[in-house]
Amino acid sequence: MTHRLTPRTALLLTIPPLLWAGNAIVGRMVHEMVPPILLNFLRWLIAFVILLPLAGPIFRRGSSLWPHWRRFAVLGLLGIGMYNALQYLALQTSTPINVTLVASGMPVWMMLTGWLWFGAQVTRRQMAGAVLSIAGVLLVLARGEWQHLLALRLVAGDLFMILASIAWSLYSWLLTRAHEPADLRANWASFLLAQVAFGAVWSGAFAGGEWALGAAPVQWSWTLAAALLYVAVCPAVIAFRCWGEGVREAGPAIGAFFVNLTPLFAALMSSAFLGEAPHGYHVAAFALIVGGIVVSSRR
Repeated sequence: MTHRLTPRTALLLTIPPLLWAGNAIVGRMVHEMVPPILLNFLRWLIAFVILLPLAGPIFRRGSSLWPHWRRFAVLGLLGIGMYNALQYLALQTSTPINVTLVASGMPVWMMLTGWLWFGAQVTRRQMAGAVLSIAGVLLVLARGEWQHLLALRLVAGDLFMILASIAWSLYSWLLTRAHEPADLRANWASFLLAQVAFGAVWSGAFAGGEWALGAAPVQWSWTLAAALLYVAVCPAVIAFRCWGEGVREAGPAIGAFFVNLTPLFAALMSSAFLGEAPHGYHVAAFALIVGGIVVSSRR
């Protein structure tokens, strides 16, 4: 399959990191209100309810979903059951800054995953683009002063984020390595619902294990309800829809560079919530990240 980056594809790949930045902020805001694995399960349960009226017929007997259920079970495990649960788990013990720093290695993990298991070639342009992109992320995290990076300390949550990045890399490559039946491809909601259905099962099983280990009770409030609605609609349904189509057109290796826009968007959102204006290093970081995208995608 030939991958290429067009303006439309660039837009598709820019929307997810914007919404995922909000997801990180919201996930941190409610981390004391709801256990992380349960938060992930509730998120995808709501997403399932939203998607069901749009693509419910895929569960009928005779649907082409069932001959391919193993593929969707794996996609649901990696992209929904594991990645999101590990991210919320990471936010329990690690700061958003550290989580973002660890996640900035996504282009590297994506290239390694493609090279080791999918026969993808790693070019010098991709390596150069990775360096530029990660430099942009580090600039944001350092707030324009590199000595700030020396104060960062890794904790258990950072390991969870590394595992989450690897799971997301595998998920993204699998999206490009098979062709679904026509009845699932005809409607984007059908393809996403097939993943969400299995992902919700995985998430429910993990949440049951969390409960059995003595998780804290949920502190219900309107704030938590609003947070659940946001994480179910925006960084789940909308972001996954855009990401799935974007990586099929541009490829996982190029898509990984767009993930590094997440910390930039998160910094800008935090600045907006705090009433602070963006700084010059935000502009420089944006230039570096976009430069990495351009260098890696050129032929």
